[in-house]
Amino acid sequence: MLKFSNRKMSIAASNKRFQNIGLITIVCLFVLILAGGVVRSSGSGMGCPDWPKCFGRYIPPTNSAELPKDYKQTYVEKRLAKNERFAKTLDVFGYSDLAKRIREDRSILIPEEFNAGKTWTEYINRLIGMISGIFLLLSAVYSFDYWGKDKKITVLSVFNLILVGFQGWLGSIVVSTNLVAWIVTVHMLLALAILAICIYTYHLARVYGNSKLNTSPAIYIITIIALVLSIVQITFGTEVREKIDAVATHYQGGYRDNWIKGAGQIFTNHRDLATLVFIINVALYALIRKRFNRHSIHQQLMSFNFLMIMLQMVTGVLLSYWALPPVAQAAHILLASLIFGAQFYLLLNLHQSVNVRGISK
Repeated sequence: MLKFSNRKMSIAASNKRFQNIGLITIVCLFVLILAGGVVRSSGSGMGCPDWPKCFGRYIPPTNSAELPKDYKQTYVEKRLAKNERFAKTLDVFGYSDLAKRIREDRSILIPEEFNAGKTWTEYINRLIGMISGIFLLLSAVYSFDYWGKDKKITVLSVFNLILVGFQGWLGSIVVSTNLVAWIVTVHMLLALAILAICIYTYHLARVYGNSKLNTSPAIYIITIIALVLSIVQITFGTEVREKIDAVATHYQGGYRDNWIKGAGQIFTNHRDLATLVFIINVALYALIRKRFNRHSIHQQLMSFNFLMIMLQMVTGVLLSYWALPPVAQAAHILLASLIFGAQFYLLLNLHQSVNVRGISK
């Protein structure tokens, strides 16, 4: 009896440990998304032209006197070599036109001027990424405690670690190729996939062995619609940003007031879809409040989600009418990710309810 009790306590302790690590990992990923938004909005992607070091140092320089000799030519040559390897990969998969554009892009021959602010912005982003990677590794290691109970947790945690490695490589390509349009979108969607897997494995560990209240098909379906719309909206948002990058390049960084106008139809689609997102979430909020009490995880998540949507609308207005201030850009990306995370976690709780006791009539 004592042996059984000790084993039960050991299982509870390992479960709690995995949950704690999972929660820290999720927080780190949101911080990393914010850091990535700051890097993108401030144009700091090439603040550190090499990897894993920064200008050949583990601690980046703070002034030009500390830079390596002939660093501009050295890093341009490395960038050309990386782009050529990527172009060959595109050739193999049949994307010859894109590979040709990358090879013929002369803008990568222009070296980045040293800017201490941009260098340290990118360096901090890398540090946050490294910390996130460590916790993702710990999640994968400790997920093996569930191998005999729920193999999904282990398989997904290990798979997520592989995704993170691919995401890191893809991030380097995003910067090296001057933000090739579709790669930016894939990079953002992959970040959401990594976040979703972390939330899912955390949820599986949290509800393991517990029962839930049932729910209604209407709430479940509308939550799925809201989540899908959020993903589409985020995709449109990355495409808007890609279009604006092209417009900004055309204006050589000037005339910021004209950037939004130059974005064209994709910006209109993004703005119009925001209205639909708001309406769907209002309906979902009303259903959640009617079905669940105010202390339930469902209503708490929906209240948080609705607050994030309101803040997201504020940042959207700032971006549209205040010439894309960098702070609003970073906040806009973070808020979109928080909305996605809250909706996905809400869906998981509703889905667990469906699995345990069935859908209520």
